[in-house]
Amino acid sequence: MELGLEGKKAIVCASSRGLGRGCALALAKEGVSLVVNGVDQERILRTADEIAKQTGVDVTPIPANLDDPEGRAALLEACPNPDILINNNGGPPPGNFRDWGKKEWDAGLTANLLAPTELIRATVDGMIERGFGRIVNVTSIAVRTPFPGLAMSSASRSALTALVASISREVAAHNVTINNLQPGIFETDRMLIGLKGAAKATGRTVEDTRAGMLSNIPAGRFGDPEEFGHACAFLCSSYSGFITGQNLLLDGGHFPGAF
Repeated sequence: MELGLEGKKAIVCASSRGLGRGCALALAKEGVSLVVNGVDQERILRTADEIAKQTGVDVTPIPANLDDPEGRAALLEACPNPDILINNNGGPPPGNFRDWGKKEWDAGLTANLLAPTELIRATVDGMIERGFGRIVNVTSIAVRTPFPGLAMSSASRSALTALVASISREVAAHNVTINNLQPGIFETDRMLIGLKGAAKATGRTVEDTRAGMLSNIPAGRFGDPEEFGHACAFLCSSYSGFITGQNLLLDGGHFPGAF
């Protein structure tokens, strides 16, 4: 399906691997030129080269930390007028809320609320002026169903979700949409780290822990970052202008609720 994105420009945050890379690749396949980002310079350079060779689009790698104003400024300098903004960032580490002081809360809220908000603020008015804009925030299933140990992720991403619910209505008349993708468990490096951590904490093998996680997913598998990317690309398409302020859950049926 042709998504009507040929020639558009996108900033895709935290896109050197995992879900961010899946989003970047899917957009590139639709003819979108990219600014991609990661904190590991070698990895983001390699990712940019691989996507460019595979799709033929222009891909500009920006090694930068999104949590720092300088890092966000570097992205905007490379692409000051994006048609598409994909907000993505690493989630805060799991833990006990009793152990979190101001330093930890500042870091978590900066990464998953303030940094994406600043990027939206810097780009949305240009999208309004041009009459087209697509903003997609990668949040988490933890917004829908908070898990023990992930309180900071749930709190910061829920705050971003509430913000989007408000501001998406303010810009919808200008063909600018803002939506959230809520991933469940996807086959990524971060998932594998969490899997090993869970196994160690419970004294079980990695294989048993993996089987236990899969038993809670009706689809019987973990998600593929590329399929996540295709969902993101559709929300960015010319056909998605009537979808805004929404939360699309991609979890293989893990969440048991109807809403």
